[in-house]
Amino acid sequence: MRVFETSVQELKHEVLRSVARLAWNDDLQTGILDIPEEIIPGPEAKMRCCIYKERAIISQRVKMAMGGDKTNPNLVEVLDIACDECPVTEITVGPSCRGCIATRCVHTCPKDAITVVDHKAQIDHKKCITCGKCITACPYGAIEKKTRPCERGCKAGAISMGEDKKAFIDPSKCTSCGACIYQCPFGAIMDKSFIVDAIQMLQGAEKWGFNVYAAVAPSIAGQFAPADLGQVVTGLKMLGFHDVVEVALGADMTAKTEAGELEEKGMLASSCCPAFVDYVEKNFPDQAHLISETPSPMIMAARYIKRKDPSSKVIFIGPCVAKKMEIKLGKTMGAVDIALTFEELYAMFESQNIDVSKLEYTELDQASGFGRSFAHSGGVSAAVAQALKERNSSFQAKPLPCSGFEACKLAFLKAAKGIGDFNFIEGMACEGGCVQGPAQLIRSSKNQGDVDRHAKQAEGRTIEGAVAEAEKLPESQD
Repeated sequence: MRVFETSVQELKHEVLRSVARLAWNDDLQTGILDIPEEIIPGPEAKMRCCIYKERAIISQRVKMAMGGDKTNPNLVEVLDIACDECPVTEITVGPSCRGCIATRCVHTCPKDAITVVDHKAQIDHKKCITCGKCITACPYGAIEKKTRPCERGCKAGAISMGEDKKAFIDPSKCTSCGACIYQCPFGAIMDKSFIVDAIQMLQGAEKWGFNVYAAVAPSIAGQFAPADLGQVVTGLKMLGFHDVVEVALGADMTAKTEAGELEEKGMLASSCCPAFVDYVEKNFPDQAHLISETPSPMIMAARYIKRKDPSSKVIFIGPCVAKKMEIKLGKTMGAVDIALTFEELYAMFESQNIDVSKLEYTELDQASGFGRSFAHSGGVSAAVAQALKERNSSFQAKPLPCSGFEACKLAFLKAAKGIGDFNFIEGMACEGGCVQGPAQLIRSSKNQGDVDRHAKQAEGRTIEGAVAEAEKLPESQD
């Protein structure tokens, strides 16, 4: 069993694995209530005040592993019992306050919330509106604003404190990027899982006469180390997948189409990251027309599969929570049937006692290196530039890669004012790109290197060549 980055990740895995095991054995109805006690046997609590609270939290996690609250529109939910009600966001005075005679903090406060007592500034939090002016004014930097990890991690500004002092997610601002899931140190935020649906689909494939394909994101490179990708492909087929397709092939198709769209329109923003697209539509609606109409690599790959095998089902597997939201959009509906994460795939492997590192190698070699590089920041821009080159276009792409919402916000502010020499905004919600997605098994600075090495293996294959070769393949005869 792998060493997890945090106990939160390990706990999530244990729940997903337990639910998956019951689903494979068709024992959900009889075994679901036993999971909390199996994971928290007692008598001593592991992480919380008592085993009863720990088990109650596990019960909420089990519910999320089975699809969550159907009445809650959010893909990402707060587990009320697990939320530790972290200290309320507030401005505080630290020990470096010198009680100076300038008292700029006092004079700049618009609500007279600051006084100096015993040569030290004090803040009346009943008056304070957390405007932050005192923070800027203090020459010692002695005043700081403390925020909850989930709030600080949510660059979309979708998380706030509810009336019950627990975290609240505003669906009108949430982009389902999943940053808060990773940032919460108590594991009180979780994404809805469709792992049970995936298992039931795989089990019913033969009975109902369809093939189930796995569409794997390019950021999978290195995620199941020490196993290589070829061994993971073998493991997927052992789970019941008919075949495996690189979403990087879909990225080649996206780059080829998007290059033509950029040349035609002259100014464009990428469409591959659903959280980025949602962020732009919610925060810069007057510039949403810049978003490319070209489908994302996931959708391109799924539609390719269904052209070749019309009765097939497609399950996407990647590091992204927002992909679960993307597949339900009107413009993409029907392409991908279920979206899973690498975390969920690992739980499926373990639930079936499959150690992929001990399996034989099955080749998966469909995409170009440019398509595989979509997984990290700058990769989309490089692929679009390459696609323009391959079509002998004289149009010059001038990309502005931006990873993380703060960088994306700055890019669109520049675009609105006509500042900067760029014509292609490459936007990714996660800093660094998909290689740092919230559902990666391994979040490491080495992830980009893994993807680059995987891309290098396709050196010499062009985007046009990869797409043409894929289209030559015959339709499924199964």
